[in-house]
Amino acid sequence: MKKLLLLFIMTCFFGIVIAGCGSQDTEAQPKEEADETTGDEKEEVNEEETESEDKESDSETDGDNTDTATAADFSEVISYMEEVTEGTADIQYEGTTDFEHDMEGVKTSVDSYVLANLTDFHTDFSIPFDDETDGAVLLVKYTVKNETDKDAYYMPSFYLTYTGATKSFTNYKELLPEEQQLQSLLSPSSDYLIEAGKAYTGYFAYPFGKSIMPGVLNEGIVSIEVPAPHATKGDVNDNFGNGTTLHLGLTEEASSKVTENQSFYQDKLTTQNMGEKIMLEEKQGIGTTETISDFAITLEGYQFTEFIPNEVEAPRFENFTTGMVMLTVKFLIENNSDSEIGLTPLGSKLTVNDGAQYMWDEGMLLDYGYDDVIGAGESGELLQIYVLDKEQYDKIWKEKSFEVELGPMKDQSAKDISKGKTAVFKLK
Repeated sequence: MKKLLLLFIMTCFFGIVIAGCGSQDTEAQPKEEADETTGDEKEEVNEEETESEDKESDSETDGDNTDTATAADFSEVISYMEEVTEGTADIQYEGTTDFEHDMEGVKTSVDSYVLANLTDFHTDFSIPFDDETDGAVLLVKYTVKNETDKDAYYMPSFYLTYTGATKSFTNYKELLPEEQQLQSLLSPSSDYLIEAGKAYTGYFAYPFGKSIMPGVLNEGIVSIEVPAPHATKGDVNDNFGNGTTLHLGLTEEASSKVTENQSFYQDKLTTQNMGEKIMLEEKQGIGTTETISDFAITLEGYQFTEFIPNEVEAPRFENFTTGMVMLTVKFLIENNSDSEIGLTPLGSKLTVNDGAQYMWDEGMLLDYGYDDVIGAGESGELLQIYVLDKEQYDKIWKEKSFEVELGPMKDQSAKDISKGKTAVFKLK
C-alpha cells in the first residue's frame, strides 16, 4: 500500500514538472520566432506586407484592372544596376515633379526620378556611355494610364535631349530588370496595347558618358518627348489628343527654373529650353471673340517677355543686337466646320506703333508639327509669337497700341477654308 502511495505521489510530481516545462517552452517560442524574424525572414515578411499594401493601394486607385511594374524603390533598381555592370553608383540628385499630361483620357505622368553617378563599370556596357566606363544614369519612373472606356495603343519612346545635345537618348534596357521597364509592359509583343481602365508603371534608364556630363548639367534641364497614343493599332493619324514635351531639372536651380517656366506660354522658346524668359507684361482671360465663316476665335491672353537666348541658340538671333522682346498671344479656336484646321499653316500679322509698322508671326518658334490639328467640330488652342527689337519696344512701341490679324483659317495642306476672311483683335 505504501509503495502504491509513493508511486502515485512521484507520478503527480513528474507530471507537474513536465507541465511546467511545457508551459515555459510555450512562452519562450514567440520570443525565439521574433528573434529569427529580425533576419532574412523579417525582410521576407516586410516585402510581403509591402506588396500587400501596394496591391491594396493599386486597388483603391485604379480598381482591379491595374497592371504595374514590380514595386521597387530606386535603391533596389540602383543595386541591380551595380550588380549587372560591376560598377559603383551613388545618387547625385533626386527630383520631384507633378508632371501629368492628359491626352483625351490617356494620361502620362512622371512619378519620380533620380540622377545617379555610375563609375568603374564593365567595358561591356561602355557603348551607350560614349565608350567610357564612367558616367551617369537618369532613372525615371513613368505611369501611363488609360482612363477611357476604349483600348489605346502607346509606344513609350520618351526620347530625351538637352541644350547642345548631338543626339537623342532613350532607355538603355540592359541597366534595369526587364519586368520593371515600361518598354517591357508596352512592347511589340503586346501590340503596345493599353487596355481601357488600366495603368502601367515602369522605369527608363538614360545613360550619359562622363565627358558629356558638364554639357548636360550646364543648363541642367533635360527635355523628354511624350508621344500621343493611337486609337487604332498602327494608325499614327488616329490619336488620342496631342503629345507634348516634359522638362526635368537635374539640379535644384534647374528644377526651380522648370517650375518658373510653367507660367509662360509653351512656345518653342519654352518647350525646348532655348533661353531665359523674363516677364514684362501679361494679360489673361481677355475673352474677346470674333467669328469668321464657321470658326469662332477667342483672344485668351498675351505675354510680353524679355528673351535671352542660351549659347547654343544665340547665333539664331544674332541680328537683334539691342536685345529682344517676345510677344506670345494665345487664342482658342472653335471649329464648327467640316474640315480640320492645321496649326502649322496658320499665320498672323502684328501691327505696332499705332498702325505705322507691322511684322509677321515667327512660326518656326512655335512647337507645332504637321499632325497638330483642330478637328472638325472640336476646339483647340493656338499660339502666335512675334520677335520685337527691345530698343524699339522700350522707346517707341511699349506705350502704343498692338493689333493682331489672324487668318485666314487653313487645313493641313494650307488650303484656305475661311474664304480669305480674317479676325482682328486689339491687344492694348
